[in-house]
Amino acid sequence: MDITNATVFIPGATSGIGLGLALRLQAAGSTVVIGGRRAALLDTLHEEHGFDTVVVDVADPASVAAAADTVLAAHPTLDSLVTMSGIMRTEDLRDPGHVETAVATIETNLLGTIRLVDAFLPHLLTRPAATVVTVSSGLAFTPLAATPTYGATKAAVHSYTQSLRQQLVGSSVTVLELVPPAVATDLLGGADFGGMPLDDFLDEVVGLLASGAAPEILVENVLPLRWSERDGTQQQLIEVLAGRGH
Repeated sequence: MDITNATVFIPGATSGIGLGLALRLQAAGSTVVIGGRRAALLDTLHEEHGFDTVVVDVADPASVAAAADTVLAAHPTLDSLVTMSGIMRTEDLRDPGHVETAVATIETNLLGTIRLVDAFLPHLLTRPAATVVTVSSGLAFTPLAATPTYGATKAAVHSYTQSLRQQLVGSSVTVLELVPPAVATDLLGGADFGGMPLDDFLDEVVGLLASGAAPEILVENVLPLRWSERDGTQQQLIEVLAGRGH
């Protein structure tokens, strides 16, 4: 991915990692289109930063299809998609009421990713070189007990990404997976789990992208989570994370 000359769509870029990445890519020279559910917030970001914007709810198939039509009509040279949209909510699995949260999380994190890829992939395959960046999490590999469906959806995104990458071997589309650790954003309502500063995270991510990152974009802080099963530390880390979640 040439971050100095890409045309990128990032749904879920109205705050946190998504907005930070959009600003970094724009500063590097790329054209960045951002998406989100709140039209007023998108208008503000357009005025402040000059982004083109589109309203999109990745839990709504019709909204995703309409957003794709809008983005591609305005930016026919689009060559990169970052599936940033995601939600993270706590659940008590002893309470049957958690199912509502589970369904919403699956709709956004997993089905939203699939819908976005489906909507943009036919176009990306026509480009001489294109990139899909999915977004999983360190919690895909070492789950946080307080957010079980979140971790499960991110594990599914990881698996889906591996299959997508294999199916696109020999095509013009490169498939990357961004695997964030805990980052100091408002993803979980501002809860503090010792997340790394957002700017430090973005420094590493942009550096990895610019250097031609491996298929998985792994900052230093996520390595213990990513490789915990291999290293025999997974259960210990699960217990440590569970302690932070209470």
